Amino acid sequence: MNKLKAKEIVDKLRSIFGEPKCFLNHNNVFELLCAVMLSAQTTDERVNLVTPALFQKYPNPEALSKASYNEIMDIIRSIGLANTKASNLVKMAKVLVEKYNSEVPKDFKALIELPGVGRKTANVVSAVGFHIPAIAVDTHVYRTSYRLGFRKEADDLLKAEENLKKYIPKDDWIDAHHLLILFGRNYCKAQNPKCDICPLKEYCKLKRRKKDA
Repeated sequence: MNKLKAKEIVDKLRSIFGEPKCFLNHNNVFELLCAVMLSAQTTDERVNLVTPALFQKYPNPEALSKASYNEIMDIIRSIGLANTKASNLVKMAKVLVEKYNSEVPKDFKALIELPGVGRKTANVVSAVGFHIPAIAVDTHVYRTSYRLGFRKEADDLLKAEENLKKYIPKDDWIDAHHLLILFGRNYCKAQNPKCDICPLKEYCKLKRRKKDA
């Protein structure tokens, strides 16, 4: 991989998918944070089905911090890992109220110290919520970053993120995250990828491997 090739990949994806946007419905940074926390091992579509009721009942950190575990579970039980997520949502809201005056902090270190918030969630909130350049690595980004040659097969999530940032222009980081997700969902699937119609097959490591075999 090199910077020129990385730019070509991002530009081609943008020509296919246009200017991407966040797939999780939200009206503010607090709602975004909650939605991303709920999205782990669950589809965005499923999250978007439960968040309207969640946000209507708990529109801000103060309201959510006073919610009971069972009240949250009644709303989100249809999504994956609901037990853990219900607990983390309340804990996160309490920290926002007690430590950050009910505001979601912009500082990355502060974000990842919130209960239930990992590096991927913090990167999404930084990029989408605060428009701070970042690349979040979810399952789609992790998979496609290997197949397109941004990382080695054994690289972990952090190394994948570092390599993407190394090669992709900083101004494209936010869009690149969404574009790689769209590419993974529509073409470069985990199972049965659409290699015959893939617009990026010239960059694919798996294609080269098959050719060399």
